[in-house]
Amino acid sequence: MPTPQRIERVKRLLALRQPDLRVVLEGVAIAHNASAVIRTCDAAGVLHLDLVSPNPDLLGINKAISTRAEKWVDIHIHGSIGECLLPLKKKGFRVAVTHLDKNSIPYTDLDYTQPLVLVFGSESEGVSREALELSDLRVQIPMLGMVQSLNLSVSVGIILYEAMKQRRARGYYDRRRLGDEEFETYLRKWLPAGHENDEQID
Repeated sequence: MPTPQRIERVKRLLALRQPDLRVVLEGVAIAHNASAVIRTCDAAGVLHLDLVSPNPDLLGINKAISTRAEKWVDIHIHGSIGECLLPLKKKGFRVAVTHLDKNSIPYTDLDYTQPLVLVFGSESEGVSREALELSDLRVQIPMLGMVQSLNLSVSVGIILYEAMKQRRARGYYDRRRLGDEEFETYLRKWLPAGHENDEQID
């Protein structure tokens, strides 16, 4: 059975999760990058990560890279970007895609305290035309080098830590964001009865 200390640690971790800040990876084909993003989502308190891929089996999680963070992030698989984004938009989420064009705003100008979906495209092609059409906002990370792109997991990290900065300033990490029923559901999932988990969450 989990120790009382572990139970309290998991409760504290779950209380920090931000259910209204989601990350979507569209068409990512490099499992290494997807695993690194999972780790970043966990570090930033993101609860939901959506993977849009017609071949999700290609994205096998590399536990050496994710450091088993996939246990603490709820991962959803979708066959298309519309299947992923349309239900979220109906729930009141705004959609911001990372895209480099004249209509994109600097990532620091975005309000991350609203219910928000952040869409990141593939390493080679970026986001799809459909993702752009479904988006409410386009954001970019300013770059001064000859190469106008960053590694996917680096981009996710930069943007999520801006989101964390804004949400911490609003006190979003000072109080539990999940309702009682959802909190208990995840607690049972993360601490299954009768099983001691060997993963470190210090």
